Amino acid sequence: MSTKSFSGEYSVVFKNLKKSFGTAAVLNDVSFGIHTGKITTILGFSGAGKTTLMKHILGLTKPTSGDVEVMGRSLGEMSELELREFRRNFGMVFQYAALFDFLTSFENVAFPLREFTKMNEEEIEQKVMGLLDSVGISKEAAYRLPSELSGGMRKRVGLARGLALDPHIMLYDEPTSGLDPITTHTVYELMRDTHRAKQKNGFTSIIISHDIHATLKYSDYICFMEKGQVVEHLDVESFKLSKNPVIRRFLEL
Repeated sequence: MSTKSFSGEYSVVFKNLKKSFGTAAVLNDVSFGIHTGKITTILGFSGAGKTTLMKHILGLTKPTSGDVEVMGRSLGEMSELELREFRRNFGMVFQYAALFDFLTSFENVAFPLREFTKMNEEEIEQKVMGLLDSVGISKEAAYRLPSELSGGMRKRVGLARGLALDPHIMLYDEPTSGLDPITTHTVYELMRDTHRAKQKNGFTSIIISHDIHATLKYSDYICFMEKGQVVEHLDVESFKLSKNPVIRRFLEL
């Protein structure tokens, strides 16, 4: 059963999380919590372990040691069937949107509703059109294929699809890769507005990014990773003042 709200201080807690592939340590004793109801960005250079961390949040990767708790539940104690059901608590916006290229915008957003709910077609149409409207997609664009949409519009459709199952936690993997600066800020504003509209129910946003400028403007907390470890986990204003040389170098890029 999917949980639609959560009132604990942290929606996600990493406990001494380690992940190795062979002799290569990708995550090395990661311990911190992601605040419920806030926008947290996982920031760092390429290869820092950000995407591997996200896969652990979804239960797609098993830790070498340690544990991940999501909404007060240990993922390590769940069966595959329980994990599959529990993932309904998550919405996901992939890098480059990752829409089904053979489906229209409408059909892309309708897909999870048809796959995971018992809604009838009338209910699905009402829900999908409402979601598309909320992210600024017109009725005309709803019936276009992804190849007929701009990069920014594809991101909007991806967000609508991610919200289809009313998730508690929204995950974004490099949500503005390949977009120009103006479209990037438009997408971030949409993400922020979506978060604020749902925040009262403990809605939590987690962003994987290397875009320092957008991160500082739109996040509440920043977790900076380097070589599989957490260098700093701070609110945005404290992060800006960090004296850590690795972070200073990143901020000055």
